[in-house]
Amino acid sequence: MTASTDIIIPAIAGDGSLFPIEKLQAHREAVFHLAISVFVFDGTHLLIQQRAESKYHCGGLWANTCCSHPNWNETVEACASRRIGEELGISVPLERRRTVEYSADVGGGLHEHERVAMFVASVDRATLALDANPDEVMATRWVTPAGLCIEMRAHPERFTPWFKLYVERYPDLAI
Repeated sequence: MTASTDIIIPAIAGDGSLFPIEKLQAHREAVFHLAISVFVFDGTHLLIQQRAESKYHCGGLWANTCCSHPNWNETVEACASRRIGEELGISVPLERRRTVEYSADVGGGLHEHERVAMFVASVDRATLALDANPDEVMATRWVTPAGLCIEMRAHPERFTPWFKLYVERYPDLAI
């Protein structure tokens, strides 16, 4: 299990201020915290990833291109760039779009309660050289919004809770 038990992330207090918390503790106690989600597109096709089985939650499930948490004192922009490199071995220009909040049970007694900064990138997949880290990613593929919605309705168990929420809110993937 890839737990990252010593990683400190920014949690959000009731007054909006940030405070440090250990990542696994935030998920065990459903503490509101910062996160990032990245969506890489080639035209209307979205790059999605299947999380490595060894991930501490939602292993083997499909998710958007990249999602993670900034380290304590790291900006969401820096986190998005760092994590897309660590997970998929790519560096692409990212554009910050919107911020969303959600709460979801992710199994195993863990819970996501996040304020997510969403980023998008446009690429040409013919020239994009993915180098997925097997500790993070089992597989990748490109999907269209319509195909993704059909697949999610037919097999919701194959997708992470947050990705299902994103697609429910933005079925055309206009993130």
